[in-house]
This record gives sequence, C-alpha cells and structure tokens, in this order.
Amino acid sequence: MIDIQKAKVAFKKFLEKYNNRESLGFNLKVIHTYNVVENAKTIAVNLHLSEEDIELAELIALLHDIGRFEELNFLSQFDSVKFDHASYGCKMLFEDNLIRDFIDDNSYDDIIRIAIDNHSRLNIQNGLNDRFLLHAKIIRDADKLDNFRVKKEEKIEAIFPGKVKSIEEMENSKISDKVYETIKNKKCVDIHDRVTILDYWLCVLAFIFDLNFKESYEIIKEKNYVNILIDRIKYKDEETKKRMEDIRNIMNEYINRKISFS
Repeated sequence: MIDIQKAKVAFKKFLEKYNNRESLGFNLKVIHTYNVVENAKTIAVNLHLSEEDIELAELIALLHDIGRFEELNFLSQFDSVKFDHASYGCKMLFEDNLIRDFIDDNSYDDIIRIAIDNHSRLNIQNGLNDRFLLHAKIIRDADKLDNFRVKKEEKIEAIFPGKVKSIEEMENSKISDKVYETIKNKKCVDIHDRVTILDYWLCVLAFIFDLNFKESYEIIKEKNYVNILIDRIKYKDEETKKRMEDIRNIMNEYINRKISFS
C-alpha cells in the first residue's frame, strides 16, 4: 500500500539533515522534486492509470533525485559524469534501506528502483516488462518537463552551481561540433560529449528527442519552451547564432510532427 502523504512528510524530514539547505542548488532541487511529482501525476492521470499506479508514479518522482542532495553535499555542484546520482540514490534507498522511511510495503521496491535507476540514462535498459517500462517512461518525461521549467526560471548560477558563474559565460560559449551534429540527427546528447558550457544548455533542449507521451509534447509546445530557452541566451558568436536558429527549426518541427502523428 502506498501512502503518498506519509512519503512527502518523510521526504521533508530527510531534507532537514543537510546543512546546505540555503544554497541555490539545494533549493532548486527541492522545488524540482515537487514539480516532477505533479508532472508524474498529471501524466499518469491522463493515461487513465489506476489510483495505485498514479500514487506509484508520484512516489517514484518524489524519490527520483534523492541522490542529488548527496551529490551537492559531496561536490558542491551537479556533475553527472563524476557522480551518478540515480545509482547513488538507489544505493541510499535499497542498500541503506532508506526506502522504508517512505513506504512500508516492499512489494514495490523493484519497480521503484528500476524507474529511478533509468530516469537519467541516455536510454532505458532493455528487457523491462510493460509495467516497469511504463513507470520508467513516466518519470523520464516528468523529470525532463521540469528541467525545461528550471532552465526557463532559475538563475544560471543555480542551474549550474560551481560550474557557471554568470550568464555572460554562456553568451560567449560555442556549440561543439559533435553536440550540434547529434541534435541535427534528432538524438539526445550523451553527457560525455559535452565540452562547452553551451553544450550543457543544449543537452537539456535535446531532451525533446526522448519524450514518450503526446501530452509531454503538447506541454512543451504550449509553454513555448524551445523558443524561450533558445532566446534566453544572447549569443555573441555569429556562427553560434546561426546554429541555434537551425536547432530552433529542427526542434519545433519535431515537436509539431510528434503531436500530429501521436
């Protein structure tokens, strides 16, 4: 049995142990978590899932980034190459038995673990059964949707704590050739291929090539995320400006096609 309200109380208590709660990155991840919970619920409801699966989607979302708080504690920044927050979160939950603070029933452990472990991978692992795959897709979409909101609303310094000091650094950055070609091929950017600061920004924009549900594309279009995020940066380099316009056209056309044919 899932008690999502009990889990939320436990999550709030979990956060209280950290001494860096006032930092920009910490607060960003707290807000992000709660928004991902709402996104997951919305997707699950729109898919007409059972009440049990709706609450399961919410619980997975509540716990999906629990490893991020340790990452920030250890590194004072977010660095998915140096620190696999999904795997570490699974360790915290299932090796250190933190999961029992959030849910007493252990029958959901495998599906929660698999969904969290897969939420930030470049691709979902093969061989999952239908229910496991469904929840892996829900958390991936819910997470990506709020990543767009984060990049729209939050300060650059909070989005990339310890990595970017000002938006001017982003404005003076360029796009690496490999990242540009990946986006032209309508694929997600491998985190190991990011070279420049602007590559990190584009890695998020390229999430649109890995959304699973029509509802997700409709939200992206309704909120005009692609255009808003591209226009947030005032690119100083002329070649970069041209490339960003190419990327804008590729992404908007892709979104329209996904909505039309889904």
